[in-house]
Amino acid sequence: MRYGGKEIKIFSGNSNRTLAKRIADKLGLSLGKAKLEKFSDGEVSLSLEESVRGSDCFIIQSTCSPVNTSVMELLIMIDAMKRASVASIGVVIPYFGYARQDRKSRAREPISAKLVADIITTAGANRILTMDLHAPQIQGFFNIPVDNLIGASILASHLKEKFSENLSDFVVVSPDLGSVTRARGFAAKLSCPLAIIDKRRPRANVSEVMNIIGDVRGKKVILVDDMIDTAGTLCSAAEAVVERGGATEVYACATHAVISGPATDRINNSLISKLILLDTIPVPEGKFCKEFEILSVDSVFSKAIKRIHEGKPLFMA
Repeated sequence: MRYGGKEIKIFSGNSNRTLAKRIADKLGLSLGKAKLEKFSDGEVSLSLEESVRGSDCFIIQSTCSPVNTSVMELLIMIDAMKRASVASIGVVIPYFGYARQDRKSRAREPISAKLVADIITTAGANRILTMDLHAPQIQGFFNIPVDNLIGASILASHLKEKFSENLSDFVVVSPDLGSVTRARGFAAKLSCPLAIIDKRRPRANVSEVMNIIGDVRGKKVILVDDMIDTAGTLCSAAEAVVERGGATEVYACATHAVISGPATDRINNSLISKLILLDTIPVPEGKFCKEFEILSVDSVFSKAIKRIHEGKPLFMA
C-alpha cells in the first residue's frame, strides 16, 4: 500500500501478534517479516527479514506482561528500523505499561512513565498511537506527537446497540474518583445517569469502598474503567452497588485486561454478571468462568494508522 509515494509496512512484537495481524488485515497488508528471539541468557534478538528503506513503518506492541521484555522488543525494533534507513517509525502501543507511575506520590519515587517515554523517543520513534492512557498528562511526557484513542467509544457503541430498548434501566458507575471523567463521558454516550464510588486506597492494589454517590437502587449497573489489574477496585465496587446501593445486576467494562495476581479468582467469585473487554492485551480463553466478551480495537487502530500515513487528521472520538 502506498500513499504519497511511500510504502507503509506493519510490524509486530510478540506481545499481541493476534491484534497486529487483525490490524494489518484491515489495511489489506501482511505483517512485516521480522524474527524476534531470545539468546540463552534472555537477551532479545531481532532480525528484520525485509527491506524497510524509505518506508513508513508502524510497530504494533502493547507493553504488557512480560512488561520489560515487551519494552525491550519495542526499543530494539525501533533501533533496527532507524539503522535500516526507514522514512518514519510510528509506534502503536494499544496498552502503555508503566502508565500508573505518572507522578511522585511519595518522596524518592521515580516517574517511570516519563522515563519510558524518553527511552522510546530516544530510540528513534517519530510518533505514538495508543489507547486510553491511564493519565492524560502522559501525552506531555513525549516530545513527539501522541494520539490517544478512546476505547470507551467502542464499548459504549456495543452496549448501546445491545441494550437500545432498555437503557433507561442502567446507571453508569465510576469505580473510583480517578475514573469520573471517563465514566461521565461514557454515561453521556449512553444517555444514562452517573454514580460514583468514593473509596480510599491505603496501599498499592488495596482499596476500601467508602460511599456511593448517586442512586443505583433497582437499577442495572455498568462499571467502567480503563484497566483491570488485580480487580480489587472493580469487585469491591460491584459488591458495594449491590449490597449497599441495591443494584439488581452488574456489568463491568474495561479497555485493558491486565489481569494480574488474584484478579481471575476475584472476578469469578464476584457479583459481576458479565465482563466486556477490549483486546489491547491478549486475554487467554478459559480465563474467566463468568460470561465475558472481547471486542476488537482493530478497526479503530487501522483507520488511525491509514489517516496518519495519509497526513490527515484522525477525526476519532
